[in-house]
This record gives sequence, structure tokens and C-alpha cells, in this order.
Amino acid sequence: MKINKSYTISLIVAIAFFMQGLDTTAVNTAIPAMAKSFGTDVVHLSAGITSYLIALAIFIPVSGWIADRFGTRRVFCTSIVLFIVASILCGASRTLTQFVLFRVMQGMAGAMMTPVGRLAVLKTTSKENLVTAIAYITWPALVAPILGPLIGGYLTTYWSWHWIFYLNIPISIICVLLAWYHIPEEKEERPVKRRFDAVGFVLSGSALAGFMYGVELFSRSEIPFYVPILMLVVSLGLLAFNVRYSRHISNPLIDYSIIRIPTYKVTIFTGSVSRMVIGVAPYLVPLMFQEGFDLNPFQSGMLFLATMAGNLAMKPATIWVMRHYNFRTVLIVNGALVALFSFFTSLLLPQTPTIIIVVVMFLSGMFRSMQFSAITTLAFADVPQPNMTAANTLYSTVQQMSIGMGIAIGAVFLRFSNMINGSTDHYSVADFRLAFIFVGILGVLSLYGYTKLAPDAGDVVRVKKRDRNG
Repeated sequence: MKINKSYTISLIVAIAFFMQGLDTTAVNTAIPAMAKSFGTDVVHLSAGITSYLIALAIFIPVSGWIADRFGTRRVFCTSIVLFIVASILCGASRTLTQFVLFRVMQGMAGAMMTPVGRLAVLKTTSKENLVTAIAYITWPALVAPILGPLIGGYLTTYWSWHWIFYLNIPISIICVLLAWYHIPEEKEERPVKRRFDAVGFVLSGSALAGFMYGVELFSRSEIPFYVPILMLVVSLGLLAFNVRYSRHISNPLIDYSIIRIPTYKVTIFTGSVSRMVIGVAPYLVPLMFQEGFDLNPFQSGMLFLATMAGNLAMKPATIWVMRHYNFRTVLIVNGALVALFSFFTSLLLPQTPTIIIVVVMFLSGMFRSMQFSAITTLAFADVPQPNMTAANTLYSTVQQMSIGMGIAIGAVFLRFSNMINGSTDHYSVADFRLAFIFVGILGVLSLYGYTKLAPDAGDVVRVKKRDRNG
């Protein structure tokens, strides 16, 4: 009975994870249609995506504190209700400003929903059943990106982009009812053991939001360059001050001292650049298929499906590769392949045979998946168990920021390419080609950071099989 209960809760949380992943990936396919609806440039729609990711990055660090304060079930169900309301408002948006505002609200709800849902599973699952329970909530994260572009493309082409958000309503209602019924209420509210780091929250939130918005401003032709540059400088100053401040309090919201671990440091800094390169594709590729190749959103989603299929197909091979080759080799060689396929993507044309496009997308998805998994695994390889919570908090925040930065960087590269090519009224194939060349160059530059890794870096998590056989 207890085992069934924990698995039931895992499946309920999996519904929430699936809904959030579907929403995030489906929106990318609808960007041109949304831009036309709002009467704005497609590049400016990146603000609607990055604003969601900014909200995730800002509020994920406080999710654990809020769950301890108000109870896991209550916070999880409340976050789903807020996600429903935000989804309705996003679908009803009439201007880009409204859409960005409601996406921030949706991101705040998502920041509570994902980590608190995982916490609900951990609290109700015994150690021997943990692997199966975690598997239940992991697979939706792999399936949703595959279905997202397809469903988003279909709804945008044959219905309207608004239905991408309205689709969340029935899923959310079912999820919140099941969660309220099955997730046990904590009998006693445990007192909060640490005070909320309000100063750290304001400093980190302002720094992260300002930095992301500053990068996004580079894509806007009407904004002078000195404005985003000044915003980036101020944001970095706030971040530096927050790092210094965190050293002088006992329980900082984000503990930056964990960066002293060499392998963790590489995944935070160099890994963030890699995640940016990885995060560009879901934004730029569907846009290129629609704006450059003149495909409709459904056709674009069908082609991009190959990328996500490659992502999923690579998962079984990832463990084998990381068991047989050290992290330094995997990250350098596979990182070079990620960059190479960015260059290959720049060579695609509307006249390119579909089978070649599908193969390039599929292999690109495979190598992006491998890089992402290797970085995540290495991040926690040498982190002591007592520091795991602090490491997870910082890593989750940086991961969301770097994915959002990938979208922002993609928009910036596209705008610069458009300026270099002298086009102003429409984004051409040449613009996308140059943008992907810039992405490939960034990928190549990131490889230098991985050369700093020792050959045995992370061996504690990859040599177990060898030890058993030896």
C-alpha cells in the first residue's frame, strides 16, 4: 500500500512536469504567429520566453524555504492553480507587454511547482523505491520536448496559438485534484530552521533579471548599445556584491562557496556557455524553418521533432559512453560535435532534401543531449553529501539562466546577422546561416574550459562498473 502510494504521487507530479515541459517547448513553434498577432518583430518575442526562464531562475532558490514554511501539498497545489490562471492570461494576451508580464507570473508558479513536486516524491518514497519513483517523474521531461513542437505547430496552424496555453487548463485541473487527494498533508508544520535571506533574494534576483534583460536588449535595434552594456555592468556589480555578502551570513539563499570544487566550477562557468549553445536550437531552428524556409508551424514542428527524437535516443547510450570514457574526453569531443552540427545547420537551405535536414536535426539532438547529461552528472560528482542542497540550488538557478541566455543570445546573433547582411524587413536564410555560424564559434570557444579538467575528473561516479569487473 505504501509503495503504491509513493508511485501514485510520482505519477501525479509527472503530470505537472509534463505540462510544464509541453508548454515551454510548444511556444517556440508559435513565435512567428504570435509576433504577427502582437504586431511586433519575431526577435522581440524572445522576451516572452526569457521572461519565463528569468522568473524560474529567480524563484527556484526560495521554493524549498516556502515548502518548509507552508507545507509541501499546499504549495504544490497552489502553484498549479497559479499556473492555470497565468496560462489563461497568457492565452488572452493582446500585446507583447501583457504576454511578458503573464509569462513572468507563469514562471513564478513553475518555479514552485517543479522543485516542490520533486520534494513531495522524496518525502513519500522509501530508499528502495526511489529509483523507480524518480524514473516516473524524469520521463515526462524527455517526452514533452518531443511532443511540444508537434502539438504547438498543429494548434498554431489549424487552430490558433492561444490554445497552446488553454491546453494547460484541463491538465492542471486534473493534476491539482489528484495532488490534493493523494499527497498527504503534513501533520505538524515544522518551524522554519533558518531565516529567509531577503537581502540575498533581492540582490540575486535583481542581478539575474538585469543581466538576462540586458542581453535581450542587444536584439532591439531601437535601443542604443550603451543601455544594455550599462545594465550588464550594474547587474554584474550586484552579483559580485551578493557573492561577498553571502560569505558573511550563516544561511545565504545561494551559497557560492561551493564553486571552489574544481569540477563543479567548470560546470558552472564553462558548462553555462555549453548550455547556451544547446539552448539556442529550440529557439532558432523552428524560427528558421518558418521565416527562412517559409514552412507553416506544423511543418516546422514535424522537422524539429527529429532533434528531440535524437535527444531521447541518446539517453541509453549516454551511460555507456560516460562509463568507458572520462568526462574530459567526452565533454571536449562531444562539445566539438555540438559546434560542428551548428555549422552544418547553417548550411541547410529550403532546397535541401528533407532526409538530410532530418538527419542533421537528429544527430544534433543526440550530441546536445550527451553534452547536457555529461555536464549535469559531472557537476555533482565531487560534491560532498552535506553540501548537496547548496550545490543543487545554485546549479538549478544557473541552469535556468543559461538556457534563457541561449534564447537571448540566439535573438542577438540573429539581429546582428540581419544588420550585417543589410536586411531590415525580413529575416532571410542568410541571416540564419550567419547566426548559426556565430553559435558554432561560441561552441568552439567553450571547449577551452574543459581542457582545464584533470583526466580523472569525476571518476568517482564513472568507474564503478570497472571496479566490479576488476
